[in-house]
Amino acid sequence: MLAPDIETISWGRFALASFTVVGLISLLAVGLKLFASRGWIRPSAATSRLKFLTSLSLDSRRRLVLTRCDDKEYLLLLGGNNDLLLSSSPIPPASDKKTP
Repeated sequence: MLAPDIETISWGRFALASFTVVGLISLLAVGLKLFASRGWIRPSAATSRLKFLTSLSLDSRRRLVLTRCDDKEYLLLLGGNNDLLLSSSPIPPASDKKTP
């Protein structure tokens, strides 16, 4: 019977350790995504006062961002040398009328 080669055992232990570490990192990532999706890590959107509505890229440096905070909507121009508040307006009440 042949004795096992020390170099083969070393490479086998390395491969097993590598797979174990990658597996544990993967399990941690899946667990964090699960906690985040249930709102256990960060506050949910229902409790947050600030909401991001939409964004439009104007060029490589600037973008328009529409956000909502409490009962107001804000149109922001971000990028370039400074950030600007272009508009702020109250949120209109939702109407129940349907237009044809």
